[in-house]
Amino acid sequence: MENSSVRDAAARLLLAHEKGEPTAPVIESFPEATIADAYQIQQEQVRTWVGQGDAIKGHKVGLASKAMQQQMGVDQPDYGHLLASMFHLEHQPISAASFVQPRVEPEIAFVLGKRLSGPGVTVADAIRAVDFVVPSLEIVASRITDWKISIVDTIADNASSGGVVLGSKPTALSDVDLRLVGCTLQIGSEIVATGAGAAVLGSPINALVWLANTVGPLGVDLEPGHVILPGSMTRAFPVQAGDTVFADMGALGTVTAVFTD
Repeated sequence: MENSSVRDAAARLLLAHEKGEPTAPVIESFPEATIADAYQIQQEQVRTWVGQGDAIKGHKVGLASKAMQQQMGVDQPDYGHLLASMFHLEHQPISAASFVQPRVEPEIAFVLGKRLSGPGVTVADAIRAVDFVVPSLEIVASRITDWKISIVDTIADNASSGGVVLGSKPTALSDVDLRLVGCTLQIGSEIVATGAGAAVLGSPINALVWLANTVGPLGVDLEPGHVILPGSMTRAFPVQAGDTVFADMGALGTVTAVFTD
């Protein structure tokens, strides 16, 4: 794609963010768009948000589980940026109307204590870089009409990032086997899904390695203090005003998100 097309696609998605209304898939207007183009569109939006006073506070890996890839009709992970404005406090009201077509996903969030700079990052490097993990709920939201997304669309739309709710119980990696962490996801009084850490590329730590080695060649390091979401342990579920979402991850603790008008 030409630079002007990248800017046009980014402007369309930025307007969808601002108005809270979905737009047609990027791939329909720009059928020649590649995955590399999609990341350029994403980065154009991130530069705009940072220029408006927001700040990058981490990254997310999306589509890391087979369940999510099948649900979204894609065959590979992607990544997006987490900005300061996306973080919400547990148990505090979150306006459902501030998201476009919101869904929730339970994830084991990494908080980094050391910088990770790819390529060449190994599992050992990633483990050493993690300060602690906490249970989390990611709010995914698509600015693409009816979630009709290709891999290009979701990447361009900042990997469908919407919001993050972090639990308050930190756990050291040495105290848990992330592959064996189980999760029960509940919306209201109904248990809607169960999952395990192993659903995320075999282990969430593998998603962290993939991310560091993917963004490293682009000149992006994963910084100390940043939050990394490695991918969902279950399918994503729609939410609306009035919903209370609760994820129980056993020894890792719990996390709750409350959605209001």
